Amino acid sequence: MSIINPLPPPRPPTGIGRLPVARWFVLTGALIAVAFLAGVALTMVMISQVQDARPRPAIEAQIGELNAALVGVFLVLAAGGVGLIVIVRFAVLKPIAQLGEQVRQVASGDFDHRLHVDRPLELAELSSHVDSMRRRIVAAWRTAEEQAEELRRSNSELEQFAYVASHDLQEPLRKVASFTQMLEQRYGDQLDERARQYIFYAVDGAKRMQLLINDLLDFSRVGRITGAREPTDTGEALAAALENLSATVEDTGTTVTSGELPRVVGNRLQLTQLFQNLVENAVKFRSEEPPRVRVEARRAGEMWEFSCSDNGIGVEAKYADRIFLIFQRLHPRDVYPGTGIGLALCRKIVEHHGGQLWLDGDAEGPGATFRWTLPATGDDA
Repeated sequence: MSIINPLPPPRPPTGIGRLPVARWFVLTGALIAVAFLAGVALTMVMISQVQDARPRPAIEAQIGELNAALVGVFLVLAAGGVGLIVIVRFAVLKPIAQLGEQVRQVASGDFDHRLHVDRPLELAELSSHVDSMRRRIVAAWRTAEEQAEELRRSNSELEQFAYVASHDLQEPLRKVASFTQMLEQRYGDQLDERARQYIFYAVDGAKRMQLLINDLLDFSRVGRITGAREPTDTGEALAAALENLSATVEDTGTTVTSGELPRVVGNRLQLTQLFQNLVENAVKFRSEEPPRVRVEARRAGEMWEFSCSDNGIGVEAKYADRIFLIFQRLHPRDVYPGTGIGLALCRKIVEHHGGQLWLDGDAEGPGATFRWTLPATGDDA
């Protein structure tokens, strides 16, 4: 027998529905019994009054027959009432109690317990439908457990691949790039222009492969890292991201400004990576003017909605979904370098935190505006 987590307790009934069915039958039966006894008493009083009036013998005889008939009717009604009580008790109340006990046993966690009552027809059919639903739920749950186990196994294999990618694959690439550069340094005077161009292509390919592996590792780690989500100051996360990009920001003359940024429930390292990728994306796809980036936030229910706006080349609305797909590029690599993973990584980080990331196609002004939501901490208004 398989025992799984019990279901939550049912919501308590309200109003007159708080009384069980058995008590309703008891109350109704009590009222009928009182009315029956009152009718018997009233009939006996009326018969006694007629007899005290000393009617003629023929009428008195008919009254005696009527009295006997009424006694017979009362006995039949009493027997019918007793029979109805027995029928309700054993044909309705007891099967309902049996079905209720079986349902409570299933709800307590024993999902393999069979639901079945033999009578009456309606309850037997109801128990059959409920038991069929129980079997389907258990089958779906076991299928989900098998899929979860397969997913855990797949994640374990993914972690092993990440280890191989971060160590065993990158080391040969470093050797290829290093020894190719040493070859150029040592025999450069003996090589022609085409040979040096081939060496450049080899070194550039090795470096781009290393960058791609690192980005893939970052993408695969989202949702699997052990860092807990806790109240985090997004202003500090943005400051850390700008510190990491200080050289790039200074070289390109980028200006990054922000409004008052709130505290959210999130992972500090991932939020820093989120801001860093968005600012770096704005710097990469800049226009002829010096890049200007503005980060703001506003409250939206239980979430904070952030925005990152720039004055770069922008993105056409028809590519609003494509830019978030991994390895999808809108420009040639020789024009704008990169692996095409940055925005896909940003969306994965935001979705891992329970939010959404999208391109605001209705934003005013040049450049692009990205918006995303993050859960509020609950201690602010």
